[in-house]
Amino acid sequence: MIVSGAQANMEQNPGYYHRLLEGEKNDKLVEAIKTDMNRTFPDNVKFRKTADPCLQHTLYNVLVAYGHHNKAVGYCQGMNFIAGYLILITKNEEESFWLLDALIGRILPDYYSPAMLGLKTDQEVLGELVKMKVPAVAELMERHGVMWTLVVSRWFICLFIDILPVETVLRIWDCLFYEGSKIIFRVALTLIKQHQAFILEATNFPDICDKFKQITKGTFVTECHSFMQKIFTDPGSLSMATINKLRETCREKLLSQG
Repeated sequence: MIVSGAQANMEQNPGYYHRLLEGEKNDKLVEAIKTDMNRTFPDNVKFRKTADPCLQHTLYNVLVAYGHHNKAVGYCQGMNFIAGYLILITKNEEESFWLLDALIGRILPDYYSPAMLGLKTDQEVLGELVKMKVPAVAELMERHGVMWTLVVSRWFICLFIDILPVETVLRIWDCLFYEGSKIIFRVALTLIKQHQAFILEATNFPDICDKFKQITKGTFVTECHSFMQKIFTDPGSLSMATINKLRETCREKLLSQG
């Protein structure tokens, strides 16, 4: 809460969260959020309607409040998992709201906006980083016409929730709040670099997609302590200056494509 700036925002805006919940609601936004309630962590007993207390109600409040707080974003799929995870971690509704604001408003801008330009940009940035650091995999993707969005979009949208083990995701998120979005690239590059030989066994389009699903499983990702050490060594040097420069280039390219 402190490192992310969420604590300061909450203290500087007493009562703001509750005023959002008490205010007038956008019917379209509310309907979109309600539609996703039963799809959020369906296997987690705390999110089932029969649970007492049922975290679906808490999740609904956080998402409705955020949608009215940040009207440029509103609500889009993926945010339900992020907010749900924050609720499970903090066990506090208002803190979850302010942490969600830190993530979507500051750490991952434009990831969840209607055009998802930030998300699309970062997927392209990952492609450029793979060209630099794991060129054989980049060449394989290009040869078979596999777009990065097909294999990594869920990594970025869900920030590895339901992709990597819970303990590992918690450690990644700690780093995400401390170090910012650079961590997402470190994790992605480490997964690809560690499994380079395995990925290169792929001989066709569906095979590549399948390999990318498999590299997020197994002992490499379940042993979270060694995995977290690897993300800071395997990708090598990765400065925010490099990432921001690539973001600028990739964003321009995406905008020019319409």
